[in-house]
Amino acid sequence: MSSPLGSCSLHPPLPGTSPRPPHPYLAPHPSGPTPGRPRPHPRRLNLRGRASVGGGGKAALAAAPGPAEAGMLEKFELEEEEDSESGVYMRFMRSHKCYDIVPTSSKLVVFDTTLQVKKAFFALVANGVRAAPLWESKKQSFVGMLTITDFINILHRYYKSPMVQIYELEEHKIETWRELYLQETFKPLVNISPDASLFDAVHSLIKNKIHRLPVIDPISGNALYILTHKRILKFLQLFMSDMPKPAFMKQNLDALGIGTYHNIAFIHPDTPIIKALNVFVERRVSALPVVDESGKVVDIYSKFDVINLAAEKTYNNLDITVTQALQHRSQYFEGVVKCSKLEILETIVDRIVRAEVHRLVVVNEADSIVGIISLSDILQALILTPAGAKQKQTEAE
Repeated sequence: MSSPLGSCSLHPPLPGTSPRPPHPYLAPHPSGPTPGRPRPHPRRLNLRGRASVGGGGKAALAAAPGPAEAGMLEKFELEEEEDSESGVYMRFMRSHKCYDIVPTSSKLVVFDTTLQVKKAFFALVANGVRAAPLWESKKQSFVGMLTITDFINILHRYYKSPMVQIYELEEHKIETWRELYLQETFKPLVNISPDASLFDAVHSLIKNKIHRLPVIDPISGNALYILTHKRILKFLQLFMSDMPKPAFMKQNLDALGIGTYHNIAFIHPDTPIIKALNVFVERRVSALPVVDESGKVVDIYSKFDVINLAAEKTYNNLDITVTQALQHRSQYFEGVVKCSKLEILETIVDRIVRAEVHRLVVVNEADSIVGIISLSDILQALILTPAGAKQKQTEAE
């Protein structure tokens, strides 16, 4: 699909390459699946009850797996009796590939590094996406990601006052920003193959402390999709009812020690936006609970909310308060999704998946903030922690 921006594309063949041949998963032999490949899953990607992932509005959760989904558990069930129930989710993730979770239809925006930064952020808003892979024509490869964090960093670094235009945002190209911001710290783009396991994807996301993991075809070099914690947890939760339930799912957050409960970053309703952006950068957090004078959590300001400054073209005045900025939310806000430290992990997983949020605010009886539990914390507890325990047990034996 062509784009009016020229250097922005919606999942096109990459510059200098021929159109990507169908992936083996998508082109099964007429008489059956391609030899050596898992049978294509009829509901792969339909985690929201529809093919596209990026549409507006919330859809009902997909129904629990039925006969059509039985194949997804075949390989997993072969190993089930050999291992303890605590590693059940870990084994499930190891037995499924990243391609199993890629939608049959989705929107992927790719930016050339010669595109102006301002146009790139407007394109993110126009297409309803939070990040885009960056293509460098000179190297004929993907070199990084442009995310809302870059928008925040630019505003944080160059904003002076409402009277001074942010030249760097208005005029710089993406490649210029990357050279100034990264300087000598350029690192290869963290990505994953569609044939890698979902366990490897979770490990890469958490180990590298990133929120988006591009799935790149190693043969064609094309980007297929961007994996997120939310997508992976939703996929896992869809099949949880068909798996043995580990004992830790019935333990509460306090007993499991999941989440962050010390030195929690937060802001107030009258906090200026520029100060909130400073906290995002300095504390390296993705959301800030908004706490009133009595200490009660009344709202939350996330990095995703910052992109509304681009949507509303109000980024030249960052002296407005958080309350004023949140009046321009692009989506209906149902309120802060909260939990208690005394609630069990099973309840927490169900709530965060159903609410389609990236974190829960942990509060006490007075609705005062106690901590934060993120999707990363949950995936760590469900998948990586049991894997670490099993590895230690193997080493001991």
